[in-house]
Amino acid sequence: MKRGASSFNIISAVLGLAFLYLPITILVIYSFNASRLVTIWGGWSLEWYRELLRDDAVLQAAWISLRVAVLSASAATVLGTLAAVALTRMGRFRGRLLFSGMVYAPLVIPEVITGLSLLLLFVALNADRGFWTIVIAHTTLTMCFVAVIVQSRLVSFDRSLEEAAMDLGCPPVKTFLTITLRLIAPAIAAGWMLAFSLSLDDLVIASFTTGPGATTLPIRIYSEVRLGVKPEINAVCTIMIAIVAVGTIAASLIAKSGTARRDRAALGAQV
Repeated sequence: MKRGASSFNIISAVLGLAFLYLPITILVIYSFNASRLVTIWGGWSLEWYRELLRDDAVLQAAWISLRVAVLSASAATVLGTLAAVALTRMGRFRGRLLFSGMVYAPLVIPEVITGLSLLLLFVALNADRGFWTIVIAHTTLTMCFVAVIVQSRLVSFDRSLEEAAMDLGCPPVKTFLTITLRLIAPAIAAGWMLAFSLSLDDLVIASFTTGPGATTLPIRIYSEVRLGVKPEINAVCTIMIAIVAVGTIAASLIAKSGTARRDRAALGAQV
C-alpha cells in the first residue's frame, strides 16, 4: 500500500511539474530556433536575440515594464510592511475591520474591476494616464500580497527578542529597525519579489491605466501576438524568465541568511 501510494505521489508530482514547466521549457528552446516559423525547428541560432536588440519598440516596452515593476514593488513593500505591522501590533483599534478589508480587497476583486475603478479615479482627477498611473495602479494591486506575507511572519515572531533589546535600553524605534526589521527581512524580500513578478506580468490593469508613450511589455506582446507569434517574442520572454529566476534565487539566498541570523539571535537570547 505504501509503495503504491509513493508511486502515485511521484507520478502526480512529475505530471504537475510537467504541466507547469513544459510550456516554459518549449518557449525557451524555441527562442534559439533558426527558423522564422515558431512551430518548425530549424536548428540552433541566436539570430532572434540579435533581432531583438534591433527592435526598439520591444526594448522600450521591456524597459518601461522593469521600471514600473521596481518602483511599484518597492512602494508596495513599504506600504504593505507598515500595514502588516499595524494589523499585527496595534491590537483592535477603531476602524481595524475597515482597514483590513481595504488592504485585502485587491486579493478578491477581479482585476477588470480594479482596473476600471482606477481608470475612473484618474479620469475624475483629470490625471494624465501614463507611466506614473501604472505605477500607482500596480502598487495598489500588489501591496496586499506584501501585507499578507509580512503579517504571517510577524504573527509567529518571537517578541522576547524585542523585549530583551528594550530591557537593555534600546528605544522602540531602534529596536524595530535593528532587530525586528532584520529578522523579518526574508519575508519582506519575498513580498518584494512577488510584487515585482505580479507587476511585470500584469496586462489587465496596465491596459486600463496606461497612456501614450507608456506601453508595457505584456501589452506590446499581446498586441503583436494577435497578428502572429514572432520569434523575437520567444527571445524577450526567455530573458524575462531569466531575470525572474535570478531574482528568485537571490530571494532564496536572502531567506536562508535571514533564517541563520534569526537562529543565532535566538541562541544568543537563550544564553
